[in-house]
Amino acid sequence: MPNTPAPAHALLQQASVGDSAAWGALLEEHGERLRRMVAFRLDPRLRGRVDAADVVQDAYLEAAHHREAYFRLSAVPLFLWLRGIVCNKLLETHRHHLGTQMRDAGREVPRNGNAVGGSAPDATSVALLAGFTGHAAGPGTAAAGAEAADRLREAIAALAEIDREVLALRHFEQLSNAEVAATLGIGERAAKERYVRALQRLREALADMPGGLTGLRP
Repeated sequence: MPNTPAPAHALLQQASVGDSAAWGALLEEHGERLRRMVAFRLDPRLRGRVDAADVVQDAYLEAAHHREAYFRLSAVPLFLWLRGIVCNKLLETHRHHLGTQMRDAGREVPRNGNAVGGSAPDATSVALLAGFTGHAAGPGTAAAGAEAADRLREAIAALAEIDREVLALRHFEQLSNAEVAATLGIGERAAKERYVRALQRLREALADMPGGLTGLRP
C-alpha cells in the first residue's frame, strides 16, 4: 500500500478492506485540489458550460470501479492516482464538446524537455496565459495590457514544454516539488530548479512593464 501519513493512512487501511465511508473521506480530502486543476486546465471556450466539480465527480465514479487495482499498487500517492483519472476525464470532456483531441496536459511531456510539433500553442500554454492574465491588476491601459499579454505569450512559447508543465503544476495546481517530480518522471531537485528558472524567465520578459509579473498573478 502507498506510504501515506496518518490519519490518511488509517483511512486508506479502512478503505482497502471495503470501507466506503473511509474511501469517500479520502476523496473529499483531495476534492478541492482536483477541482482547482480542472478549472485551470479547462479550455476557455468551455467556461460557463462545464463545471469543474462535475468533471471531478465523473472521475470519482471511474476511480470507484478501479479502487481494488489502486490498493494493489505499491508506491503511488492517492492524489496523483486520482489526478491521472481526472486528466483523462478532462480530455474526454474536451473531445466531447470541442470535437478535437487536445493534448492530455501533464501526461505527454517528452522526457528530453523539447517541445513537439509546430508553433500552435498547446493546452498548457493556453492555460498558463489565461491564468497569468485572467486576474491581472495592471498594466493600466488596454494597449499596455495587450503588450504585456503578447510578451507573456512569447515567453511561455519560448519555454521547453516540460518547463511549461512544471510551471503549471507548481504555480497554478500548487503541487509540491515531490508531486511534480512524480508526475513528470524527473528528479525533485530538477523540478524545483525548472520551476524557479521558468518563473524567472517570465518575470524578465515583463521586467520593464508596470507591475511586471507581480501584476499578472493567479
